Amino acid sequence: MEHGAQQLLEQLQNNPVIAAVGNEEELLLALESDCRVIFLLMGNLLDIGDLTGRVHESGKLCVIHLDLIEGFSSKEIAVDAISRMTGAAGIISTRGALIKRAKQIGLAAVQRGFMLDSRSLASFEQQIAQSKPDFVEILPGLLPKVIAQLQARIEIPIIAGGFIHEKEDVIAALQAGALAVSASSPKIWSM
Repeated sequence: MEHGAQQLLEQLQNNPVIAAVGNEEELLLALESDCRVIFLLMGNLLDIGDLTGRVHESGKLCVIHLDLIEGFSSKEIAVDAISRMTGAAGIISTRGALIKRAKQIGLAAVQRGFMLDSRSLASFEQQIAQSKPDFVEILPGLLPKVIAQLQARIEIPIIAGGFIHEKEDVIAALQAGALAVSASSPKIWSM
């Protein structure tokens, strides 16, 4: 496992709740939370370095959802730019080429997939077989049966995200086999 992925794994084994932040107010709360990992779901080409720097200053790991950062293309060079400009531990993306590039340069690679039906589960399994991410994030995270099925079929740690609002949601996802949960609900961050 590459450096960024190992760092992320160690932090998630100690605290399996990830603060997923999409605005300034959520970022401020996340920086003060018990979470050791922050998923940045916001930013642009001009401010991503500053946002990541704030996360690092708080002593937390930062993983950037590259697909949501304004001004970056979907080309592999965007991964290199994120690495050089931010020092982030890793990236999140739905794009296999970006996942592969992140792994090549030592960043943690989190491939995000949306589970809509049994076909999307099969398609996602094929995608991760090709891109070989360090982690997979499935949404919505309130799918214990799907988490268990995917966990039985792959050897990649699973992060459950989306619609995680209560302690029971976290427990259900972890019991189903997820390594961690990403949540945008601040009350979950201090569980």
